[in-house]
Amino acid sequence: MIRWIAIVVLSIGLIGVGIWGYQENQEKNAVLIQAENNYQRSFHDLSYYMDLLHDKIGTTLAMNTKEQLSPQLIEIWRLTSQAQGDVGQLPLTLLPFNKTEEFLSNIGKFSYRTAVRDLENEPLSDEEVNTLKELYKKSGEIEKELRNVQNMVLKNNLRWMDVQLALASDDEPADNTIIDGFKTVEKTVGGYEEGDFGPTFTGMSKENHDYRNLQGDEISEDKARKQARKFFELDDQTEISLTKSGDGATVPFYSGSYQTNEKSGYVDISVKGGYPLSLMVNREVKEPTISLYEGMEKATKYLKGLDINNMVLFQSSQYDNVGVYSFLYKQDDIRVYPDSIQIKVALDNGEILGLSTREYLKNHQERNFEKPALTKEEARDKVNPNVKIQEESIAVIEDKLGEEVLAYEFLGTLGDDTYRIFINANTGVEVQVEKLKIGEDRFNNEM
Repeated sequence: MIRWIAIVVLSIGLIGVGIWGYQENQEKNAVLIQAENNYQRSFHDLSYYMDLLHDKIGTTLAMNTKEQLSPQLIEIWRLTSQAQGDVGQLPLTLLPFNKTEEFLSNIGKFSYRTAVRDLENEPLSDEEVNTLKELYKKSGEIEKELRNVQNMVLKNNLRWMDVQLALASDDEPADNTIIDGFKTVEKTVGGYEEGDFGPTFTGMSKENHDYRNLQGDEISEDKARKQARKFFELDDQTEISLTKSGDGATVPFYSGSYQTNEKSGYVDISVKGGYPLSLMVNREVKEPTISLYEGMEKATKYLKGLDINNMVLFQSSQYDNVGVYSFLYKQDDIRVYPDSIQIKVALDNGEILGLSTREYLKNHQERNFEKPALTKEEARDKVNPNVKIQEESIAVIEDKLGEEVLAYEFLGTLGDDTYRIFINANTGVEVQVEKLKIGEDRFNNEM
C-alpha cells in the first residue's frame, strides 16, 4: 500500500515538474518571439526608410524653389532620424556600425542646416548640389545592400536572435548572412568623410568622441570585481560574476553581477578608469520609510562617494516607492545638461537601486564659456508673453543637431501646465520647449 502511495506521489511530482518546465519553456519562447518580432520590424522599417530617403534626396535635386526645398530637406532630416532610431533597436552593439550611423547623422545635420536658412537669399551652392548628388548616389548603394540583406532574410527565414548570439559569442562567429550584409553596408560608407558634406557642414558638426575624456589607467578583473563590490555596497562574502565586453563595444567594460535569495544586481564598469557606467539592483521595494528629500540626500552622498563633484540636483520623481533623481554638472553657475547622471533610491531603506552615468562620462569636460550676446532680459522677451516665468537660469543644452549651445533657461506656467523653455543666449532663437510632467519636483541643491 505504501509503495503504491509513493508511486502516486512520485508520479504527481513528475507531472508537476513537467508542467512547470513546459510553462517555463513557453514563457521563454514567448520572450524570444517578441524580441525577434521587434528586431524584424526595426530592420524592415530601416530598409523602408532608406528607400524613402534615397527617393527624397533624388527629388530634392529636381527642385528649384524655397517653398519646395525647405520642406523636402526637413523631411530628409526626419527620415534620417527614423532610420537612426531603427538602427538603435537592432542587436548591433558589438558589431562596428558607427560609420553608417555617422553617415545618417551627417545627412540629417546637412539637410536640417540647409533647410532652416533663408534659401531665397542664400540658395544652394554648386558645391552643396554636388553634395546632394553624392548623397543620392551613396544612399542608393546603402539601399541596394539593405535590400539584398532583406531578400536573404525573407528567402531563408533568417533570425535576428542568431545574430545576437553570434555577436555575443566569444568565439569567432560563423558565417552569418545578416552580419556579412551589414559589414558590407559599413564598408560602403567607410570612405565618405565629413568634409564631403561641403562648407555648410564642415567644422560645424559635433564629432562623436564617446567617452573621450575618461581618465585613469585600465583596470584588471580583480580591480573591477572590487569596484563592483564597492558600487553595490556589498560585503566580501557575496560572490560577484564578471565578464568583459567584446571588441565592438563603444567603450570596453566589465559586466558584474550577483544573485542572492532576495535580490540581484548588475553593473557595467569601464575598463579605463574603472568608472560605473550603469548599475541596477532588482528586489521588492516595501512601503516608504524615508521621504523623497531624504532619498535625495542618500543619492547625493552616493555620488560624492564616487568622487563626482560640482553636481546640482534639478529634478526628482517618485515611482512605486522608488525615488528617481537627475543631477547635472554645474560650471561657473551654468548648468550643463549633457553632463547628466540619474540615480534611483529605494525609499524603504535608502538603498541605491539604479545608476546611469553614461551621458556624464561621454560628455564631461571643462568648457570655456564666452559672454552671451543677449542679456537675460532680452532673452526673456523672446518667451511667449502668456507664460508666467517663475525661475530663470543659464544652461548648456544640445540642439536638434546634437550640438551644445549656451541658452537662457526659463521655468514658467501656462494655465495649469509648467514648461521649461530654452532661448539661445547668442541668437535669441527658441531652442527647446519642454512640458514638465505632474509629480516632478525641481531642486537647486548643489553638491
